[in-house]
Amino acid sequence: MIILLTILAFIVILGLLVFVHELGHFVVAKKSGMKVEEFGFGFPPKIFGIKKGETTYSINLIPLGGFVKIVGEDGSDALDPQSFGNKPAWKRFLVLIAGVTMNVILAWILISIGMAVGLPTALSQSDSLPKSARLRDVAVGILEVQPGTPADQAGLKLGDLIVKIDNQNIATIQQAQDATKQDAGKAAVYTIKRGQQTLQKTITPRANPPAGEGPLGIALGSVGFVSYPWYEAPIRGFTATVNVIVLTVTTFAGIIWQFVQGHHVGAALSGPVGIAVLTRDVTQLGFIYLLQFTAILSINLAIINAIPFPALDGGRILFLVIEKLRGRKMDVRAESWANTIGFMLLILLMIAVTVKDVSHYSQGFKHLFQKIF
Repeated sequence: MIILLTILAFIVILGLLVFVHELGHFVVAKKSGMKVEEFGFGFPPKIFGIKKGETTYSINLIPLGGFVKIVGEDGSDALDPQSFGNKPAWKRFLVLIAGVTMNVILAWILISIGMAVGLPTALSQSDSLPKSARLRDVAVGILEVQPGTPADQAGLKLGDLIVKIDNQNIATIQQAQDATKQDAGKAAVYTIKRGQQTLQKTITPRANPPAGEGPLGIALGSVGFVSYPWYEAPIRGFTATVNVIVLTVTTFAGIIWQFVQGHHVGAALSGPVGIAVLTRDVTQLGFIYLLQFTAILSINLAIINAIPFPALDGGRILFLVIEKLRGRKMDVRAESWANTIGFMLLILLMIAVTVKDVSHYSQGFKHLFQKIF
């Protein structure tokens, strides 16, 4: 059941993110007077299509997003007044940036819904919540799991809540730490809440753990669900979205800087396989976690597409900027070759990251295939 839910959630999330991105290109292209030949949901082969006006609206077999086919995007149809290439630079810029903008707007909407319903939040004694905030279901949560530790080997995960240790109810971090120290060197039963599931894990805390890891190898925090009135949620959601964008851009910049310096950055990158594994973990935690996860992925997709690299929206915007600086249009063949090479490099990167992910999660895949076959 978990496998089916993971596959369904993975398809719905990626399909939604890419579809919303392409919808942005489609709407702005139409509003800018460009001719859109086809707007497809999913990727070919085509199941069926309906032509309305000059545009064919199609449903395709592979439900992972969508595409927009605008006349003149490839530099052809130079004589058509509705061609992409014949429109002013500012209109082409708006079309190119529309996908990124839609992904940011989607993230804002999802985070705002979360703010109204209640998002899981790590609480600190030094922080005071606004008067309008509502706090519920405070518990001791796992904020980090160190690889290779007793907690990791027992299958504890980020987002799990510790309900009991043996028969002792756990309401505070101090209670969890004291109970764990008392059980050092001997097996103890930990009752864990993961979404709607209640699990029991038998773990032996280490009596002499490595420095900085603790007996179990986890970081604990007080976690509760914080919500705001519906009229305040969009404002809070906007602020949170901006904060996530800033944090994500900073993280990406750090990864790129490490790469330029020659450091290994493979562990910081994840592809479709890694996202699928994360989707499985988040799905088990519950809908609100999945909502938050989708918002973060949407922001990541927006930022990646905004990078000025050929084949990405940011790369095409870069060519548009070069065109304005030179005072004449880019050579169509040169731009086409640059985008083709950029696309091939991106595919190679995706393959490399996927191989890394499969290697990292190989044991999990082994168990998955055993369950299927």
